[in-house]
Amino acid sequence: MKLLLLGATGRVGSHVLTHALEDGHEVTVLVRSPDKLSHVLAENLRVLTGNVLEKSDVAAAMRGMDAVISALNTDGTTTLSKGTPIIIEAMKQEGVPRIITVGTAGILKSRISPELLRYQSSESKQKLTRAAEEHHKAYELLAGSGLAWTIVCPTYLPDGIYTGTFRVEADYLPEGGAQISVPDTAACTYQQLASLDYVRTRVGIAY
Repeated sequence: MKLLLLGATGRVGSHVLTHALEDGHEVTVLVRSPDKLSHVLAENLRVLTGNVLEKSDVAAAMRGMDAVISALNTDGTTTLSKGTPIIIEAMKQEGVPRIITVGTAGILKSRISPELLRYQSSESKQKLTRAAEEHHKAYELLAGSGLAWTIVCPTYLPDGIYTGTFRVEADYLPEGGAQISVPDTAACTYQQLASLDYVRTRVGIAY
């Protein structure tokens, strides 16, 4: 498969990259700082220097792709909300149907207040909602895109270790879930590439 990976130098994205390369996919990454990937040596990796906020960069990276995985984070910026429309547009122009993204448990449905998302309700313990609001905007854009999207939504995300044992639930955070490691989040995200179980669905993930 020809895969475009965004956010490849981040905490989750770097693990997704390892999975995809090990499985032999032809992986293209679009990064602002290619030197951060200088240690990754693989014939099936193509590194493009660019910015997800530049339409021409995203369009060039999208050519010939079969699917997209985006592990872009917010980092206190509006990159996610401003970059998502550019990604969607490029996917439609190239006829790329499938995108898997990493979100946050804050945009899952609240069990306490079903009419709200978790970050909008007392179910969330986060006092600052800026990141969740960014992810909410990206979710709404994907939901209205007509694409085959899946958003993997981890709760508290320590680096941790890979266990391969975690719970997932459509649209809700698994009951009692308090955390999930970065490697397990990456594994769950990567697994969606070969699955249609959660198309057009948010996926809550926790131990």
